[in-house]
Amino acid sequence: MLNQVTSQLANEDETVAFGSKLATLLSKTLGRVENRALCINLEGDLGAGKTTLTRGFLRAWGYEGTVKSPTYTIVESYKVDGVDAEVFHFDLYRLADPEELELMGIRDYFAKHAVILIEWPDRGEGILPKPDLIVSLTHQEDGRTLKITSEFFTEDELKTLI
Repeated sequence: MLNQVTSQLANEDETVAFGSKLATLLSKTLGRVENRALCINLEGDLGAGKTTLTRGFLRAWGYEGTVKSPTYTIVESYKVDGVDAEVFHFDLYRLADPEELELMGIRDYFAKHAVILIEWPDRGEGILPKPDLIVSLTHQEDGRTLKITSEFFTEDELKTLI
């Protein structure tokens, strides 16, 4: 069953706070998957707040370093003390062909106990697995509209994010 909730984010602080709530939810549910990563697709135009959300997520898990968009590196890896899962942040914006993901060993990332956040997931269509959660951010005059969709998480779990 497809579960979905929608909300508004007024500014960058609320986007960071949403990332923090997402980290809390994943901390509680990461144990529901074994031998694979939880996949979170981050959808939205340039400047919609995808990397800002990721920064909020990582800060909530205790990461204190710089969080930047991996636009040129394709993937950034984060290991956080006290968290037994690695975080991989992908930005596929500059990907020319989804097959490039195969060449970089994408399946190995998804076979780990990890959280994978993917910006521009449509660029990896046909290669990427089905996401556990889709977060869509859309520009509005005053802030962003946030739409969260999932078959993996219940509607009640999704409501804890807004």
